[in-house]
Amino acid sequence: MPYKEAKVEKLYYSIGEVAKMFDVNTSLIRFWEKEFDIIKPKKNKKGNRLFTKTDIDNFHIIFHLVKEQGMTLKGAKKKMKENKEDTEHNFKIIRSLENIKGMLTDLVS
Repeated sequence: MPYKEAKVEKLYYSIGEVAKMFDVNTSLIRFWEKEFDIIKPKKNKKGNRLFTKTDIDNFHIIFHLVKEQGMTLKGAKKKMKENKEDTEHNFKIIRSLENIKGMLTDLVS
């Protein structure tokens, strides 16, 4: 039986890795960190930001609200504060539907 390597998920991501995930500049990541209090990266002794999976998930929601839906930062902050659970739930539904659409498109082509 061949050896299967277990997929290892990282605990922390650097600011460069996060910026690459969203195809944005690191300055935007730092700006959103200051603007949204739900993003709280840990910092190492050098002061480098280390983002967790939870931070990445929050970035996904913020990115969706600001970049994909065209909300203002003020509107996105308000939505995240007032109704975070609903916003997260809606985001997950949208992503699931997008994944299903992608799979169906692959089947057709």
